[in-house]
Parts: sequence; structure tokens; C-alpha cells
Amino acid sequence: MARIGIAGAGVLGRLLAWRLSRAGHSVTVFDPAAGPAAPSTGHLHPGAPYAAGFTAAGMLSPMAELDNAGPVVARLGWRSLALWREVADTLRAEGNTVQLFAQHGSLMLAHGSDLGAARRVLARLGTAPSFAAELPAPQPLDRAELAALEPVLAPGLHAWLLGGEAQVMPRDMLQAMAAHAPRVHWRWGERVERVLPGVLHVAGEGPVHVDLAVDVRGVGARPDLALRGVRGEVIWLHAPGVTLQRPVRLLHPRHRVYIVPRPGDLFVVGASEIESEDRSPVSLRSAVELMAAAHSVIPELAEARIVHMEANLRPALPDNEPHIQAEPGLLRINGLFRHGWLLAPALVQDALETVGLPPAPLRGFPPPVPEGGHRLWPGQARSTAVLDDNLSHAHPC
Repeated sequence: MARIGIAGAGVLGRLLAWRLSRAGHSVTVFDPAAGPAAPSTGHLHPGAPYAAGFTAAGMLSPMAELDNAGPVVARLGWRSLALWREVADTLRAEGNTVQLFAQHGSLMLAHGSDLGAARRVLARLGTAPSFAAELPAPQPLDRAELAALEPVLAPGLHAWLLGGEAQVMPRDMLQAMAAHAPRVHWRWGERVERVLPGVLHVAGEGPVHVDLAVDVRGVGARPDLALRGVRGEVIWLHAPGVTLQRPVRLLHPRHRVYIVPRPGDLFVVGASEIESEDRSPVSLRSAVELMAAAHSVIPELAEARIVHMEANLRPALPDNEPHIQAEPGLLRINGLFRHGWLLAPALVQDALETVGLPPAPLRGFPPPVPEGGHRLWPGQARSTAVLDDNLSHAHPC
């Protein structure tokens, strides 16, 4: 049994704690947030310490992300779909009664005036590297097919179905992972100032010594990583009687707006990606653009009520790709940018294998490496880990 200290209780921190505790390790998690749950209403106030994972829409769209991300992100994301399903199934078997995961595919939509922009996106997806062939290709839908699939959508939209894509319910999943990891020691309201091999330096306490120190603090991991925060904004709407089965993306020349259904007649609308570390409330421009786009796709949202708005920061590295660093006594995972929920399970699986702490298997858990293949993640060249064919050890170069 290893003593493990984790700095950060976002998506990565909670998933790591849940997986490691199930494998029998002693896990302590430090986070500056006051408690395990984010506020249920109201925007995040300036400087709020809640993880970006609480604000995210939870779309799991590896094929759609090929529009602006590389094939490795898509490959990791496709693996993560199965892993999130297994996590949700395990939590349900252990007594969780809240819906955590749904897999009905997703839709890409375009108005007639934006068809040119949509075709350019589809062309990029079609010319992606060879791995894209392993993903389901976008399936064009005619008007009758779209109306049968999602009657609430505006007539006249051009549509493509991405089969197999899914969504996770971020807040419920974060809370469930914390609630179902009872052997984890959660130290809320405690900020880790620095993470070094075998040591977490906790504000007001000093060094805490562990066998493995894990840094998943997002933008809080500076200056050890050259991170920046990228502002994202979302709006929650309540629309009783409006039914949407799957997430949709509106392809537009200037921005990609997504609408994600949630249980309880709720919808999350977002898309803003602003190069700013401003945590202040959602701007008028973003609110108007997001809600206008959502209304153009689902006219029945005209009478929806605005529940709340949120803004938060996504942690990104200069190349916008995730980064794993492993060396004796230290593990860092960061830079997931807009792909936190999409990539987290695969990255956690890879990272734990790398440091010699393979996660306890879940029912139907897929093998970590395809037969004859090697595990590879973006940013590996920047990592201090050099992996052998079995990926069983990690040592500094």
C-alpha cells in the first residue's frame, strides 16, 4: 500500500483518488475549495476556487474535436468513452442513483447560410490522420431523419449524426466519485503551494511527506508548468417540456455553440473560448450570442428561464495538449484545456500504469494498450518519463 498525496480535487484529482483508493492505497487530497460540491445556483464569484470541471458541459466528442485538436486527443477521448461508462456503471452498482452518463451520439448542425463553414469542418474531419478511420464518420441526415431523431430542432437545419459520442453529468459525477471513495482523506480549504517528489508543501502547515506526490492543480500548478488560463462561459437554462436527447453543436464561421441536455429539463449552453484569466461574471456579449444561437437551433427555448451563468478557467499549455510528467515520487497531469472530461480517464489509466500503480480493474475495463501497440500521449516528449515497452517503470532521462 502506497501513501499518496494529491494536490487538486477537480476531475483528475477525484478520479485518481477514487481509482487509487479502490486499489487499496492510502490517499489524501488537498484542495482550496471549501467543500466537495460547487454552488448549485449563481455564477462563480471572482476568484472562486472551484475546478473547471464543475463548469464544463461534459460533452464526450472525440470525433467532433478533430475540428481543432490532433488525432491523439481523439484517440484518448475514444478510449475514455468506454472508461467513463465503466465508472458510471460501477458507481451505480455501489448505490449511486443519479444519472451520470448517457451515450446517444451527438449532432453537428448548421444553418443554410453557414453551410460553407460546416463543409470546411467536415472536410477537416475527413482528412484527419488514419486514426479517424476508427471513429464513426459523420452521418448526414435529411430533414425527415432529423425531425424523427430530434423533433424539437428548428426545421431547415443541416445535420450530421456522430454515433457513439456521449456525455457525462459533471457535477453529479464529481460528487459521486468523492462520496464513493470513503477511505480517501479529503482536506478541503487547504491550498498546496508546491509539489515536489515525495512532498506537498501545504500553506500554513509546511511539507507533507508521501510516497507519491500528485499535482493536478490546473492553473494552480504554476510556475512548475508554463500554464495559462483560458476563460470559458456557460449558461444554464430551464425549459420544462422541451426534450432533447443528445448534445448538439452549431457550426458557425465565428464560434461553435453547443447545447447539452441535462436531467430535470435543464440545458447547458456554451462555446466561449477567451484568451483571458478574468474570472468575473459572464459578459453581456457572450450571454446574448450564446442564447441567440441556442434559440435559433431550438425555437422552443424562447420561454426558457435562465437558471444561472458561470465562468471559469481551463488550464492550457502553449501547445494546448495534455502533459504527463512522471518521475520517482512525483506525478503531474495537466494542460487538458477544453478536453478535461474527454481525456481524464485514459490519462489517469496511462499515468498510473507509468508510475507502477495500475488501477484496480473495473467490470469490462478495456486493456490499456492495443495489442502490439504503445501508449502515447501529447506532451510525452516534454515529460521526464521514459517508458519501456511494458510501461512499467518511469525514470528521469
